[in-house]
Amino acid sequence: MAKIVIAAQIDLDPAKRAEALTSAKPHIDAALAQDGCNHYEWSADGSDPARVNVFEEWESEEALAHHFANAAYAGMRDHIGTFGLTGAASKKYRVDAEGPVYNAQGEATEAFD
Repeated sequence: MAKIVIAAQIDLDPAKRAEALTSAKPHIDAALAQDGCNHYEWSADGSDPARVNVFEEWESEEALAHHFANAAYAGMRDHIGTFGLTGAASKKYRVDAEGPVYNAQGEATEAFD
């Protein structure tokens, strides 16, 4: 069973982004409470005043399928769409390996040992 990671960028009306994220807390909390949800974060991009960055980590495809069929997903989708959505791009990744960025010597490494 492989973990699933979702990375997305959502562009909103910059004047509404802060309100969109603040008022999304109930939807975010609902997703975080779902079985198989390891991480679910929506945050303001520090370089683009319109952009929201999304990072999700799910234990399995089954957990993600449950999320997509759940009110937490539909609620967030419908919620974010009311804040001047101007664009969105999202991808999902099936994780076949994971490991720490830093090795025992404190050096960043690309290896998955």
